[in-house]
Amino acid sequence: MRILITNDDGINSDGIVRLAKAAKEFGEVWVVAPETQRSAASHSITLHSTIDVYPCEEFPIAGVHAFFCSGTPGDCVRVGSLNVMPEKPDLVLSGINYGYNVASDIQYSATAGAAFEAAFQGYHSIALSEGACDMHEVTDKYIKEVLEKLIATPLEPGMIHNVNFPGCSLSRCKGILYDREVSRGMFYKDTYDVVEKLDQNGLRYMVNGLYNEENEPGTDFRAITDNYVSVGVVNNIGY
Repeated sequence: MRILITNDDGINSDGIVRLAKAAKEFGEVWVVAPETQRSAASHSITLHSTIDVYPCEEFPIAGVHAFFCSGTPGDCVRVGSLNVMPEKPDLVLSGINYGYNVASDIQYSATAGAAFEAAFQGYHSIALSEGACDMHEVTDKYIKEVLEKLIATPLEPGMIHNVNFPGCSLSRCKGILYDREVSRGMFYKDTYDVVEKLDQNGLRYMVNGLYNEENEPGTDFRAITDNYVSVGVVNNIGY
C-alpha cells in the first residue's frame, strides 16, 4: 500500500511524526506537509502563486520519503499525489492534528480540508486529530487498531473518515465509539475584541473564543467530551 501523509501543523509537528511511524506498518509512506503552521486554512489551494517543494532530509522516521511544501495542506495532497509520488497513493492520512476537529470546527479545519481534497481526487482518506495537550497515550494506544479497521472500510465518493482521540489519560478513556454523527455545536463560541485603535478610524480586532461543551448524544463532540475515541464519516461539499 502507498500512503501519503500530510497535516496542517507543519512538517516539524510531533503529530505527523507519530502518524508516519504508525503508518509504516501498513505500507510505503510518503510525507508532504506544509513548511509552517497552516491551521484553519480549510480546503484552500494555491492558484495565483508558485508552490515550492523541498526534501526533508532530517525527518526522524527511517524509510519515510518526506518533503515540505510552501502551500496549504490541500496543495500538499495535490502536488504530493500528482507529482512528488511516482504513483498515486492508495491511502491519504491527514494529521495527527493538535486539537480536535469535530462539530462545526470541521468546516474550518485544514486537517479535514486536506482529507477532503484527497477524497475529491479519489483516494481513501482519513483525518486524525487529538486533544490540544501533551497527553498522547490514548492516541498511541488505539491508532493502529483504528487505522486497521478504517483502511478495510470502503467509503462512498466524497466521504472521509474523521477520527478524534480524547486528550485524557489512558485510564480515563472509555474506548472507541464508531459511526458518530457530526455535532451541530461548536467548541468555541467566538467574539472579537478590539485590541488597538488605528489611524483613520480603523480598529484592530482579535478573536476571543469562549470554550463550550454543549453537545448532542451520539455525536463526535459528545464522544470526546465523554472521553471516548470518536470515529465517524463526513461528506464533502457537493456529495
